[in-house]
Amino acid sequence: MTRRALASGAINLAQGFPDFPAPQELKDAAKRAIDEDYNQYAITHGSPNFRRAIAGKARAYNGIQCDPDLHITVTCGATEAMIATMLAVIDPGDEVIIFEPFYENYGPDVILAGATPRYVALRGPDFAIDRAELEAAFTPKTKAIVVNTPHNPSGKVFSRPELEAIAALCIRFDALAITDEIYEHIIFDGRRHISIATLPDMADRTVTINGLSKTYSVTGWRLAYAIAAERITAAIRKVHDFLTVGAPHPLQEAGAAALALGESFYAELTAMYDRKRAALYQALTGAGMKCTMPSGAYYIIADVGEFGFHNDVAAADFLLDEVGVAAVPGSSFYHRPELGARQVRFTFSKRDETIAAAATRLNTVTDKLAARRR
Repeated sequence: MTRRALASGAINLAQGFPDFPAPQELKDAAKRAIDEDYNQYAITHGSPNFRRAIAGKARAYNGIQCDPDLHITVTCGATEAMIATMLAVIDPGDEVIIFEPFYENYGPDVILAGATPRYVALRGPDFAIDRAELEAAFTPKTKAIVVNTPHNPSGKVFSRPELEAIAALCIRFDALAITDEIYEHIIFDGRRHISIATLPDMADRTVTINGLSKTYSVTGWRLAYAIAAERITAAIRKVHDFLTVGAPHPLQEAGAAALALGESFYAELTAMYDRKRAALYQALTGAGMKCTMPSGAYYIIADVGEFGFHNDVAAADFLLDEVGVAAVPGSSFYHRPELGARQVRFTFSKRDETIAAAATRLNTVTDKLAARRR
């Protein structure tokens, strides 16, 4: 959708990356690191400065106690952290539980690791967990469950009772929780981010994956990390070494500076995204779409079933080709495409001017639909 948007001049609300600058402090720190000659390989599992900063942040914000030398692996993005973890801990014949809708890499990662994905649907407008369906998905073959909170694409923030239910099943079936917490600071309406690793008996059976891309608007830097017990970390580091060797050294030094930013940065980040969320929600609902206001991350899933198209792909084509706004067809986030056949996903990780321009185009939806029916 990004390539098509570029080719057609559509406004790209499909792919989740900002079109505004990264914080100046980060850019200055990266330039400084290059000038100070942090230009050769770092230790493969992460520069000491960055790992120390990650450990401090994990303790202060997430409540995760970790040793930078024993429990942290720096990777080339959360995508690499996830596949490195899967290849490190999963054996052929294992099963891994994935909630759908999902970020698109989880299923292929499981398959590449030789395991079988088992999907559990998040139901209804608020993307709730069906506890019975979740419990039925766990079997003696279950090696892990992937927990993405705040959730892409739905914007769901998993509550403590939901995480406790997942943790209880992990303990009962001796399974791991592999988390993706990349949107942890983009969270709204007074909700709190909870890392499942902090729940009782979960520290040694959780791999916490996180990174800099979303919070600091540096998706192109590809800096992330995995936090896990020492025995799991040792395995992740071996796989990581053969996948990418290591993440860019000067950017790791700048990453340490990013994690030292004060509380005001995060308050301003939340306020900025809250404003953008409201603006896009108003534009989508004004265009006749039914939406659930997201509690976290920077996406809105819209119900386009009333548009009259036979599926989500046709609706997304109409929005891109005739309205000039690019979105992602909802079925791409589901193993069972029919579950997303009425959905498209938009991102509000864009400048206010971009969202305003998209809103102007979305105002034409009703008229363009009426013209198609004549």
